[in-house]
Amino acid sequence: MGTREHFSPQSAGAAVQAQSAELRKELGLFDLVMAQILLVIVVDFFGIAAKAGSAHVVFWLLAIVLFFVPLALVVAHLNRLMPFEGGLYEWARLAFGDQIGFLVAWNLWLFVMLYVAVIGLVTTAFLAYTLGPEAWIASSRWLILAVSFALILGMMCLAALGLRVGKWLGNAGSIAVLITLMVLIFTPLLGLWRGTLAEYHPLRLAMPPLTIFSLSVFSKLMFGALSGFEYVAIFAGECRNPTRNLTRSVLITAPFIALLYIFSTSSILAYVTPTAVDVVAPIPQALRLGWHGFRLAGLVVPLAIILLFVNYPTTFSVYFSASARLPMVAGWDHLLPEWFTRLHSQYKTPVNSVLFLGSITLASSAVALIGVGPQEAYELLLTWGFTFYAIAYLAMFAIPFLSPKDRGLRPRWWVRLAAVSGFLMTLLYLVLSIFPIINVENSWSYSLKIAGVVLGANFIGWVIYRAGKRKLPLYSRNN
Repeated sequence: MGTREHFSPQSAGAAVQAQSAELRKELGLFDLVMAQILLVIVVDFFGIAAKAGSAHVVFWLLAIVLFFVPLALVVAHLNRLMPFEGGLYEWARLAFGDQIGFLVAWNLWLFVMLYVAVIGLVTTAFLAYTLGPEAWIASSRWLILAVSFALILGMMCLAALGLRVGKWLGNAGSIAVLITLMVLIFTPLLGLWRGTLAEYHPLRLAMPPLTIFSLSVFSKLMFGALSGFEYVAIFAGECRNPTRNLTRSVLITAPFIALLYIFSTSSILAYVTPTAVDVVAPIPQALRLGWHGFRLAGLVVPLAIILLFVNYPTTFSVYFSASARLPMVAGWDHLLPEWFTRLHSQYKTPVNSVLFLGSITLASSAVALIGVGPQEAYELLLTWGFTFYAIAYLAMFAIPFLSPKDRGLRPRWWVRLAAVSGFLMTLLYLVLSIFPIINVENSWSYSLKIAGVVLGANFIGWVIYRAGKRKLPLYSRNN
């Protein structure tokens, strides 16, 4: 009787590592630290956190303990065992098989497609705050659409050029957002010193009410703001020493990011009430109110808003470039046509995958504006995108405690316990994601849109996977 061959993550991922050898190794530790800051600090969710009012500190602390720390531990564990190009997609595929891996990649891809599609809405909102009274800018559908198309085309070009150029843009975006958040954090202190702010309590602890609305706010700020540590691992094949440097980038940035979120939200609430906060552009809103009446306001506020805006195209560009790698790696694994694996002869980037992702993203940015206002379109795109992202996270958190024991992917008990906590918190976000936290024209219609699109898109992903498997030779149908 023959014995079953022992499974090893390194041997199972050898084919992907061999394919990755052709890619350029552009990312060092500094680039990875900057990328983590860029991807995990999601300025969109400061407005959602501000909706919690004085309870936001409790919300942040709970989110950090129950989700953020578990995320850091699980990502560090999985990256150490499987430092492969494709990141979470490969982790899920090697843990649970091709079908789960494909659906994880599908949801990650849909997340980026929809998240990047909000770029026109965000850009026009920031222009309105920078220029002052020209509020029509943020409500013109045609202008939003034109801006979306221009910026998405720019991201496609940058993704085709590769990380040699893209990493410097990402580093610049990280530095820009750090400068802006520091200005925001010190604005209430300046107000106290000048006497324009009566009081400021950044770490006030207030228990939130136990309502569906407050739970929805908590789940959205928890998952939306604190996810992202694993995304850089998609570039593992383009990193120098990914096993060490990717893990170190997580451990270096986690405490700093947590503090920035808490103090920045407190600064916003020093000037804006939870009901009046602009969920699209809360930081420009707070900066304009906080610096009103100061002699340097005409210089500092527009400059800070411009620096903050730099965060958006740079963040979206990193997400876009990473997402374009997913069809490429799935093609290496024979789950998608070989067409997606074609690399540019000079830049070694997946040009066909970039073209396909860009075309679908352009279409999404247009469709989202049909029949709804800009704020509702923004909330829909953001919620759809992060709901797809959360589905992929369920698979990631399940690996430490649900993957087959013979895969060798189960860590020590305390990491498994952290993974269970992360899994339950992600599940909470998924359940509550259908509840809107802004005023929408029809709440039932909003909820049906969220649920219908997510379920329908995953059914389509499953159909694509099954159709692809039927076309493969018999020897490759191993899952």
